[in-house]
Amino acid sequence: MQKIARSRPVSAFVDRAWPKVRADEILAGLLGDPEALAAAADGVLDAEEQQAILWARPPRSYKSAKWSAADLVLMDEIEGLLERPAGYGHIVVDEAQDLSPMECRAIARRSDFGSLTVLGDLAQATTPWAARSWAELLGHLGKPDATVTPLTTGFRVPRAIVGLANRLLAAFDVDVAARAVDAADGELRVHEARDVDAAAVEAVRGALAWEGSVGVIAADARTGRLRKALAAAGIEAADPDELGARVTVLPASLAKGLEYDHVVAVEPAEIAEAERRGPHRLYVVLTRAVSRLDVVHGRPLPWEA
Repeated sequence: MQKIARSRPVSAFVDRAWPKVRADEILAGLLGDPEALAAAADGVLDAEEQQAILWARPPRSYKSAKWSAADLVLMDEIEGLLERPAGYGHIVVDEAQDLSPMECRAIARRSDFGSLTVLGDLAQATTPWAARSWAELLGHLGKPDATVTPLTTGFRVPRAIVGLANRLLAAFDVDVAARAVDAADGELRVHEARDVDAAAVEAVRGALAWEGSVGVIAADARTGRLRKALAAAGIEAADPDELGARVTVLPASLAKGLEYDHVVAVEPAEIAEAERRGPHRLYVVLTRAVSRLDVVHGRPLPWEA
């Protein structure tokens, strides 16, 4: 048998009959070949959708392809068809609200015979593909009958700030309950101004009278102007990746997961309009403050529309 296995003619025949298949090679063949993609996507993707995912300039080979994070999830799907991945007894998933259906499938393949603990806040879901309900998300995770327990009481964000953020929930097309909070301390101030940047600088001056960190959060396109305005006023402002800074200016797109003692939220309408799920992004921004929140605006506030 060993002689047969080492025989070149036999090896050549086996390779032709049962060729080894690589997930990255298969995916490159689909994304780089319109005809191959059309055959595989028939009845699944229309012509416009196929064109959107095709490589404009295919690489010379799959080995030189530059894969995106979304491509890697597709690759995991293919690898799951070729060889089932090892499962786990229990998987804990945090920040699950932004999972795509394909990312959910990658988790589901590893929990066929195990259990899941899934945590997240659908109100903070900012990706275009985010689920609108836990039933939808759990279906993608392969656990449609899982128990859902709403966690509506928080202890980090003061009551006044949570009350403001809850006013945005009515505009969301997601199944999420309003948050409650036990903490009665904290402060919320809303400033209307013609010169929003100048008013933001004054709000930062006021915040510096207190101890703790100050986060100045605005639509991504405005952050450069705010840094210049603060510098002109003699206030040093750091970038989000500089740890321990007293004042940080950061775009709304990077605010998720961060906390500041005092937040200055600048022109909420711009944040809400900046992306498809901008109101959800604004909800994230408003709930970054653990003590005090200043809202500076010149345009009508989204929660009053």
